[in-house]
Parts: sequence; structure tokens; C-alpha cells
Amino acid sequence: MTSSEQHSSSSYNFNQAHRYHEHHRRTLGRRLSNWREQCVAARLLALAGDPATVLDLPCGTGRFWPTLGRKKGRIIMAADNSAPMLAVARRVNPPDLLERITLFQCSAFDTGLQDESVDHVFCMRLLHHFTHAEDRLALLREFRRVTRDTVAVSLWVEGNYKAWRRRARRTRTGDGAGTAPPQQKAAPPRGVYDRRVALPPETVEDEFARAGFAIIGHVDFLKFYAMWRSYALRKQAA
Repeated sequence: MTSSEQHSSSSYNFNQAHRYHEHHRRTLGRRLSNWREQCVAARLLALAGDPATVLDLPCGTGRFWPTLGRKKGRIIMAADNSAPMLAVARRVNPPDLLERITLFQCSAFDTGLQDESVDHVFCMRLLHHFTHAEDRLALLREFRRVTRDTVAVSLWVEGNYKAWRRRARRTRTGDGAGTAPPQQKAAPPRGVYDRRVALPPETVEDEFARAGFAIIGHVDFLKFYAMWRSYALRKQAA
């Protein structure tokens, strides 16, 4: 793990990681949201051809492991840059599920795995933290190196109600009356991921192609409403 990798989970302690685990279970709304995300994950795996070996990165505390583990005999590798996240994952998940999963700590930019180690890389809730295209491309190229076949990623896209409302709120915050665009803040330096960004779909889809992927399909969390969009990608020949 590089010392400059500042994605928010890397600084969690055990108690914070445990609270993160409970976040998606606290209210009915969050439980419904989690249910929908599990449905999206299942659809992505189907689009990817029901892969036999999967790398879940970042795995957090293992929220998607029940869905990843539905296929009998599937080999699951799971990694995160946060040791406390992995510690919580080992504590809160059932032993029969844990015995099917190989856990390790790494940077998403440098997994340490050999080329074409898995059939599929499953990456939820990470790419929207990357303000710089160079960081997104570096991540995607590492995934392309590690996978034999497919990748799934989620991110925020524009062209929906939530993105419109977010932009309108930023405009109001920027000038106090909503009559002028907000002041532009400098993007954080590369390697610091303390912001979240919504991008035009054509921008991210062009980046997928530049990183060596073709789009199999995509799944929206709630079409026309939510910013979350997940893509299933297939590795293309060099």
C-alpha cells in the first residue's frame, strides 16, 4: 500500500470500521438500498458470465460476500487497503463463508497479484472518489492486468435527478443566491481521495476504452434518479 493512498477507509480504526459495517443495516431505507445494491451485484456477475474466480476490491467488511458466494465452488479473493476493515470482516461474517475467502491487504493500484490471476475483478464504491482521470486509468489498468476476462465497477454519473440536485446545491453554496456558478475549488492532489465526483457517462466510457476494456452492459441503481451506475467490462486484447 502506497503511503500517499488516502482513500477514506485507509485511516479507519477498528471501531470506525465496525460502524461502517453497521451503516447499511441501521434503518429500513439503508437496508432497502443494500438490497438493491446486492441485486445490482448479482446482475453484474451474470453479465460477466458467472465467473469462477473473483477478486473483491475494496472488500470493506464483506458486504457483498453473500452475493459473491452464491455460486458453489466460486473462488473468492478479497482485499482492502484498511487492516481494520479486514479485521471487522473476519469478525462479523460466518465461518462457513470466511473459509471460502482469501483475505489480504493491498493498494488497489498495486495488488501484488500476478498477471491474469482471476476471472473477474469486482470493485464497488471506489471509482467515484477519484477526481483525476490519471488515477482512474491507473486503477483500471491494474484491474486489466490482474483479470483474465472481466471487471465490474460502480461510480457516479451525471444525467439524473441526484446529479442535477447536487449541482444546484453547489451553485447555491457558491454564491449564496444561486445566480452565478459556484467558485471552482482546486482539485486535490493525485493520491488524495477525500472528494467524490460525478462524471458524464461518455467520459467514463471513453476511459474504459483507453484502459483496454469493452462495455458488456451497465446497471443503474435507480434510472434517472440516482447517480450510481455500475458497469460490466470485458478485457480487450492489447
